[in-house]
Amino acid sequence: MDPVHTLLLLGIFIALLVLGVPIAVGIALSALVTLLFTMGLETASITVAQRIATGLDRFTLLAIPFFILSGQLMNRGGSARRLVDLARALVGMLPGGLAYVNIVAGMLFGAISGSAAAAVAAVGGFMIPRMREQGYDTSFSAAVNVSSATTSLIIPPSNILIVYALASGGVSIAALFVAGYLPGLLVGLALMAVAGFIAKKRGYPVDAPVAPREIFRRFLAALPSLFLVVLIMGGIVSGTFTATEAGAIAVVYSFVLAVPVYREVTLRDVPKVLVDASVTTSIVLLLVGTSMAFSWVLAYERIPQFVGESFALLGGSPIATLLSINVILLVAGTVLDMTPAVLIFTPILLPVVQSIGVDPVHFGIVMVLNLCIGLCTPPVGSVLFLGCTVSGARIMDVSRALIPLYIAMVVALLLVTFVPDIALALPRWLGI
Repeated sequence: MDPVHTLLLLGIFIALLVLGVPIAVGIALSALVTLLFTMGLETASITVAQRIATGLDRFTLLAIPFFILSGQLMNRGGSARRLVDLARALVGMLPGGLAYVNIVAGMLFGAISGSAAAAVAAVGGFMIPRMREQGYDTSFSAAVNVSSATTSLIIPPSNILIVYALASGGVSIAALFVAGYLPGLLVGLALMAVAGFIAKKRGYPVDAPVAPREIFRRFLAALPSLFLVVLIMGGIVSGTFTATEAGAIAVVYSFVLAVPVYREVTLRDVPKVLVDASVTTSIVLLLVGTSMAFSWVLAYERIPQFVGESFALLGGSPIATLLSINVILLVAGTVLDMTPAVLIFTPILLPVVQSIGVDPVHFGIVMVLNLCIGLCTPPVGSVLFLGCTVSGARIMDVSRALIPLYIAMVVALLLVTFVPDIALALPRWLGI
């Protein structure tokens, strides 16, 4: 490893981030400038362009635009409102009332949309005004909405788990999807425990109990949306179709649900939905391509080997290694968006954890959990900023309200890190 080239690569990347350059551009420029010193302008330019093209030339990546489009259709098609109604009937009467509803609805909507941003916008836009009407502090409501939305990146279908499968060199997407259920549920329960304690301490109101007949009616209304999860995961786990094919099926099902069934998306709305999905897809795939070029430069400079040797100085202690990696990822998540973080750190850290016997599927869930916390942490917490926009609360106020919820998420992270069966029990049981 050449320390000058390494400092140049990381220094340019950090400087461009500080200057506010779009992250995909910063990743590509830092890789290009570093290669200029070893290959020259023409060869460096061709190499970066080839690595971007090669990084995007993966059949697996087709699942991402499909799931993004499916999420857009679900977001606009009335699924969020029906899921909120169901969650309110199930947990609205418990201590914590609407805080519990927000968390449960966020988890349910995340399970069918796979998008934290969609969960914040759809569930938050519906729940936060109602929480405000019942006397809930707006900052607390936004904090609950923001933190619960991150579970959508753990509970499948999750685009970021597809990106990790790509970056890891072939970890089973089906195994990652199944492995995300129990950790996602654990995070949700941890958030509910903290939010319920705070809500009860502050004396926030609860809903009146809902009659069993009304619960059943709301369940039936939400059942078509919930069936998407069964359709996708049942097909993937049974081997009926691949994750990419599941994305295409999700689009067709979401379209049918949103247009002729729920009738909340008209044919005139479809072009706008397609444009929004295309914009989101282009952003994600540009990040994937440039990050793959950046990762190639890391490998070319032998940085992963250096990091592995550095961790070996810890004496091969799994506990010390995993704690160190968690700290690295938590810090990285505060300044990096999730997609480039996964693509950059997976080839560096995966060989390290495999050398101490950590399963790649387990590590993928641990990495995503770490970076989920970063999504609601300043200064680059995209979900935090969106949640503040939806609620109208100030970032500093919401950040303070998030502190106990951060603690709950970190506790869940440590449990998943040091109890691998939380992530691996279901894949092993299903033989994936």
